[in-house]
Amino acid sequence: MTEWRRALPDAQAEDVVASPYAISAYEVSETLGGDAALRGLRERLAGHGLRLLLDFVPNHTACDHPLVLAQPNVYVRGTDDDLRRDPGSFFRTRDGVVLAHGRDPYFPAWTDTAQINYGHAEGRAALRDILMRVAGQCDGVRCDMAMLLLPDVIERVWGARLEGAWVRECFWAEVIQHVRARHDAFLFIAEAYWGLEPRLQADGFDYTYDKSLYDHLCHGDVATVRRDLQRPVEAQRRDARFTENHDEPRAATALGGNARAAAVVTYLSPGFKLLHEGQLEGRRVKVPVQLARRPYEPIDAGMKAFYQQLLAILREPAFRDGDFVPIETTPAGPGDGSHEQLVAFFRGATMSSGPELGWLAVANLGPTRAYARIRLPLPFDPGRAYCFDDRLNGPLYDREGRELLDPGLFVALDAGASHVFAVEPR
Repeated sequence: MTEWRRALPDAQAEDVVASPYAISAYEVSETLGGDAALRGLRERLAGHGLRLLLDFVPNHTACDHPLVLAQPNVYVRGTDDDLRRDPGSFFRTRDGVVLAHGRDPYFPAWTDTAQINYGHAEGRAALRDILMRVAGQCDGVRCDMAMLLLPDVIERVWGARLEGAWVRECFWAEVIQHVRARHDAFLFIAEAYWGLEPRLQADGFDYTYDKSLYDHLCHGDVATVRRDLQRPVEAQRRDARFTENHDEPRAATALGGNARAAAVVTYLSPGFKLLHEGQLEGRRVKVPVQLARRPYEPIDAGMKAFYQQLLAILREPAFRDGDFVPIETTPAGPGDGSHEQLVAFFRGATMSSGPELGWLAVANLGPTRAYARIRLPLPFDPGRAYCFDDRLNGPLYDREGRELLDPGLFVALDAGASHVFAVEPR
């Protein structure tokens, strides 16, 4: 209640409706219209060209899931001694069986959950069947804490309790193939950490969370952000990128004055884009997911207008199909190192000579005004003028081709500010 009241000062017990991390059934509540209402929602979304993704929590279920009583062998078992020694990590069912609570290796157990045993066939089969049912209701799933199901992670956390010969093949490789045999276009997104993202992609995930870029943006580590964006483009295209989600603080709070610049870097670079409810309106209060109510917050009109512009830019074909080229910034003058605060990249066709050459994004992630010269990867004609149309902020700038070739485009940006230029010949 202390945590909840930080977000909702007058929170009461009746405001706590459920935990979406402790699932007792993958069914839509009848108070929301049941599974038929979900089918109707999916059909209406499809009519707008939208696909429906649902959340899937594979590591554990709620303690009151029907399988706890019907098939206790689906779960990691404990003993009476375990329960006496560590009551925060084990619980006794109504039938007297001791089961383990779900956990990851770095935190105490989640005491409202029961841990699935992926070392034994019975647990794997039960969760495969649940996922197959979910796959019939949607077009993809976001898999919570997906790396906890990797065999070496299972062995590290539960190895001492996986008696005898246990199944060491990765559950994800097996189940993703199983689902796609029936739903070939089904989308898998993994919430993943600890540098295990490539392994999950190798097992079949389409996208994995890019927590690294988010952390570097939050810490203001501009050099590391630039290094992140220099990774192979095909690898970046499989990153699920965000500046906030239901587990993280609101971007307007965590990123402060850099919230807009971080959004430019995150959403205009390659990858799958994750946007959180309330983010576009600039909400600042992170409301725990167990609460059904939140405090009133006025809409941040400036943030809303910013995202309207950013999303309009994101619809441009260059940001879907164009090249992505990180660009080095150079000092604007002797002794000025402020260019190191800037992140710049190009989207489009680098050898284009058509009416629209491409797009240049520049963001100042530092604490002060910054200056730089930027050379774009474009075949500028030294005898021609070019227009830089800032679609994010409005102004247009004319620059001569000879200047763009050497010493490069001059840029000056306040802290937290950005340019997103459509580059065209004048």
